[in-house]
Amino acid sequence: MSRDLNDTLINERMTAELSTIFGLMATLLAIVGLYGVMAYSVARRTREIGIRMALGALERGVVWMVMREVLLLVIIGAVLAVPTALALTRLVRSQLFGVAPNDPTTMVMATIGLTLVACAAGYIPAFRASRVDPLVALRYE
Repeated sequence: MSRDLNDTLINERMTAELSTIFGLMATLLAIVGLYGVMAYSVARRTREIGIRMALGALERGVVWMVMREVLLLVIIGAVLAVPTALALTRLVRSQLFGVAPNDPTTMVMATIGLTLVACAAGYIPAFRASRVDPLVALRYE
């Protein structure tokens, strides 16, 4: 009986495992992509950041300046993604077990999780930007 039950559920288990793996890969790609965009933005603005630091900008002010850009990207992503996800729920309804396709708790938790991951990915370039030496930055380029 146990073997028959396992044989019956093998497809569902494999689908769940593959979905988890692909979800983790998508999250990793989002982290790397956001990090790359923010690192490029900070590198492009090194001179500006150096001038700000030379004029007395605090390190936390520089971090906040970069993190505002990260949060703007997150907000734009959430504004586009949440309605799209709600519109496409009927396509995944048969794949969900124990969760409603438009469950608000799941949507909020996923959005909060991705926001935290995005902030963590954006903090590294923000921290590096706050450590820019004004003299080196002004000689940059």
